[in-house]
Parts: sequence; C-alpha cells; structure tokens
Amino acid sequence: MTQPVLSTTGLTRDFQQGGETIHVLRGVDLGVAPGEIVALLGPSGSGKSTLLQAVGLLEGGFGGSIRIAGEEVSQLDGDGRTQVRRDRIGFVYQFHHLLPDFSAAENVILPQLIRDASPEQARSRAELLLGALGLGHRLTHRPSQLSGGEQQRVAVARALANRPALVLADEPTGNLDEATADVVFDQFLRLVREEGSAALVATHNERLALRMDRVLRLHEGRLA
Repeated sequence: MTQPVLSTTGLTRDFQQGGETIHVLRGVDLGVAPGEIVALLGPSGSGKSTLLQAVGLLEGGFGGSIRIAGEEVSQLDGDGRTQVRRDRIGFVYQFHHLLPDFSAAENVILPQLIRDASPEQARSRAELLLGALGLGHRLTHRPSQLSGGEQQRVAVARALANRPALVLADEPTGNLDEATADVVFDQFLRLVREEGSAALVATHNERLALRMDRVLRLHEGRLA
C-alpha cells in the first residue's frame, strides 16, 4: 500500500475565549495520497484554515499525530518544523504575499536559494514554472505591475519552486473574480499534477471543490 504524503490521526485544536473552551478541531483523521489533490470544503469558521495551519506546522498547540512523507512531525522543535516546511511543503494563500520589491522571477528564485540551490538552477526553475503559468513575458515585473490573477500565479510558482511533496492552499482564488479564478485554478491544478505533488486545498466553493480528486467536508471541527 502506498504511504500517504500527509496523514493525521486524532488532530485537535482548542482555544480559550472568555473562560470558555472552543473546540475548533475535534479529532480529525485524514490522509492524502501521493499525487492526489483533495478539496477541504466548509463554510467560513468551520476550521479549514486552522487545519491547514496545523498540518503546515505554522502553529503549536495542537493535539494528535501529523505525519508528512512518513515522518511524525507534530513533536518537532522549531528548527525541525522550519526544515519540513522548507523542504516538503509549498503554501498558497488567499492573498499572494509576494515580496513587493522583487520581480516575479525573484519571488520564485528566493525560496530555492534558501534551500541552497545555485543561482543558475533557481533562475532556470523559476523561468520554467512561470512560463508554464503563462508568465514568461512578465518575469521582470514587480507585483505592483501585475494583475491579481498574475500575482496569484506567481504565488503558485513560488509554492512549487522547491518541488514539495505536499502543497497546502487556503482559498487560493478567493480574492479573484470568477472568470479569473477559473483560469488560475485550472493552471494551479494542471501544474500541481505535472509536478507530481499532493495537495490539500481549503475552499468554500463547491464548484471548485468538485474539480479535484476527492472532497472532504469539515463541519464543526469534524470531517464528514
């Protein structure tokens, strides 16, 4: 049996609010297979972003088990979490979070340099990814010179720059109009498949969710 790229067992997250305990995640068990693109569907406030923050090792305070590429990562220290995020996970957020003073190509090059790629390798990879997303003519443009859809495509290229085993996307087209969102999402799905990454994509958009390989529904902190 193929080992999942991502698996969680009994994942929980509680918050204290005004002396009351809020149970955001209530024992989530999930698995994402290699090359699989899974939609995490649910309304705002259902815990989608909290779940992505947990499996992306962006916050502490979670209970349960998280395994990425077979390794238990939930108990890693700060340095260990940073290494897993750098080497195995790519992130795409609702807002692109590009570095404003750097060009499209440089935004995709920098994560590779941090992982010790050579400048030549990093630029070649950036040009390949951006070209595949239809941005080969926009390599030197800064984010302020790009449209919203173009900015988000740069964010997709950046997420895939280090060939992550797992891509986590939180409402990746949520800030775009419907027509632009469809184009960007089509390109996101195509490129993730071509790269062979697995992906967990949080969305409240049923139409987009049904274009993925499988749909998980999160309701009141539990998968339905």
